[in-house]
Amino acid sequence: MDRAPIYEQIAQWVRQEVLDGRLRPGDMLPTVREMAERWDCTPGTAQQAYKALAQQGLAVTRPGQGTRIGSMLPPALPDTTPLRRAALVHQAETFLLDALAAGYTLAEAETAVRAALDRWRALAAETPSRPAQVLRFAGSHDPAVSLIAARFGEITPDSALSVTFTGSLGGLIALAEGKADIAGSHLWDVESDDYNRPFVRRLLPGRRVALLALAYRRLGLLVPRDNPAALTALEDLARPGLRFINRQRGTGTRVWLEAQLTRRGIGVAGITGAGLQASTPHGGTPPSGATHTEVAQAVAEGSADVGLGIEAAAQAYALGFVPLAVERYDFIVPQETWRLPGVQAFAGWLTTDLARALIGDLGGYDTSITGEVIWVNE
Repeated sequence: MDRAPIYEQIAQWVRQEVLDGRLRPGDMLPTVREMAERWDCTPGTAQQAYKALAQQGLAVTRPGQGTRIGSMLPPALPDTTPLRRAALVHQAETFLLDALAAGYTLAEAETAVRAALDRWRALAAETPSRPAQVLRFAGSHDPAVSLIAARFGEITPDSALSVTFTGSLGGLIALAEGKADIAGSHLWDVESDDYNRPFVRRLLPGRRVALLALAYRRLGLLVPRDNPAALTALEDLARPGLRFINRQRGTGTRVWLEAQLTRRGIGVAGITGAGLQASTPHGGTPPSGATHTEVAQAVAEGSADVGLGIEAAAQAYALGFVPLAVERYDFIVPQETWRLPGVQAFAGWLTTDLARALIGDLGGYDTSITGEVIWVNE
């Protein structure tokens, strides 16, 4: 009989650990990288297992905070094993034996269980309070933005950050059209050799806008571990048979790449990859990478040989990284949004040592400018 795919085996192992009581609600699961090493598989396979568990409500993944067993187990967990009910009865009997050994009667134990059930039902029925204000973010993908969004309620309890990754250009357009309150951008202008300011002036003319610095971050080639193709520069992308996965149009990463290829006289038609050429040597057409992590996942799973992305994505998938440039990532905040209390609290938090440490721990970031503000169109 064929064995189940590895990701299903991982998910089944986690389920059994929960059923046996070795994993409890709130317990932290191994990181994707640790789980991949434990099962001798790619990080993408481990991530697929965690997605399957999340769909069943058994696991909760928060950006920058890892994956935990859900604090409330789903009401209808699939009957994945015939021992499921027996395991629950065994746990109940263990509780009763402990209670009787401590001198409690069966009636007292039953009363305690009923009280606990009533409490959990009340907690499950509670409607979580909504933040007074939801700030809309649109812009370039960055793991640090996801981390910040997950912690936004701690930074400013009355506000939340709703994140949509649209690419740098898409974020600025969303600001111009009133569809976002904050944008995220790392657009490089070839004429001025400057980041973001030239594009803000073009797309938001006459509006006073703050550039709130997230960090400098390292950009480079994402390659399999040990870099088997020995890639060292952008020129290597034109090698015959090398499968490259690109970012979608409008992203700062793609804007930078196309400008650099033009400078070097490299035609995009000579590069095999998503968004650059219709097909690969193997007859497939890998999709353009919507985010840095999706580019990294494609390389980790072997559907692409190389992609362009940030170092944090390479580290998350245990990939090799060939540094090419350092770019500046800014939050773009119009003056009318800047005055909001939630934004002021967030801007202040970015200047703290805690903020710099959390961002820096993701890997590939220089936080020396984190929290700095530059005003445009004054």
